[in-house]
Amino acid sequence: MSALADNRAGGALRSLCIAMLLVVAARAGSAAEIPLPQRRSGYEFMGRETRAMQDDDSANPGMLWVLDGEKLWNTKAGAAALACADCHGDARASMRGVAARYPAFDAAAARPVNLQQRINRCRGEQQKAPPLAFESKDLLALAVYVGLQSRGLPIVPQTDERAKPFIEAGRELFQRRQGQLNLSCAQCHDDNWDRRLAGNAITQGHPGGYPLYRLEWQGLGSLQRRLRNCLVGTRAQAYDYGEAELVNLELFLMWRARGMNIETPAVRP
Repeated sequence: MSALADNRAGGALRSLCIAMLLVVAARAGSAAEIPLPQRRSGYEFMGRETRAMQDDDSANPGMLWVLDGEKLWNTKAGAAALACADCHGDARASMRGVAARYPAFDAAAARPVNLQQRINRCRGEQQKAPPLAFESKDLLALAVYVGLQSRGLPIVPQTDERAKPFIEAGRELFQRRQGQLNLSCAQCHDDNWDRRLAGNAITQGHPGGYPLYRLEWQGLGSLQRRLRNCLVGTRAQAYDYGEAELVNLELFLMWRARGMNIETPAVRP
């Protein structure tokens, strides 16, 4: 995904964020993190038609990428001529619960990696194949196919001592005001999630449906694509795909959504 495409995708967000300044200014103080009993999936903020599209696998456009991912799972690749299935077998069993645990700490990298990075690590080390580009059709297809195997399972983020510094780094980024509009993620998704802006629901920003199909994109996209769009919307410099800051933010968002169910592939406006 090019920077130009991200800028175009963020056009509507710019207008929303300008209006959000008025909303934020009207609310004195700042709310604390959302209490666990009050957390709500973005699904609950969607219209009836969008929810129906997500619920019906025959109507959910994200399932087209799932079919591609299943084919790739069973296709031999790289100099080693290995398929994912050659090592992991039936994904319905071996990948069950995996997406609910990522990002996860990677000892070799000495930091967390997300699911797409883990897929590329396997391609390089096991299949001897080149990495797939972020937001490429094949990488999204493999990620959504793996994600589907955890659908309905609760998010169980890594919270041990190795992960804690990175969760805190993600929290700091979530709460940091950024860009020319001087907005933080928390101001929208912690402080104003119970409101509407220009007719659009302000959700709590939970990540359990990614990769998801977004009607605005007319395609599947990763959580990092959405995070980059939000940064562009606040007129901030977006981090590159795969940068540690975005992975830390992903990890914090999964921690924030702990116990909520995986919905992959979700559908959003």
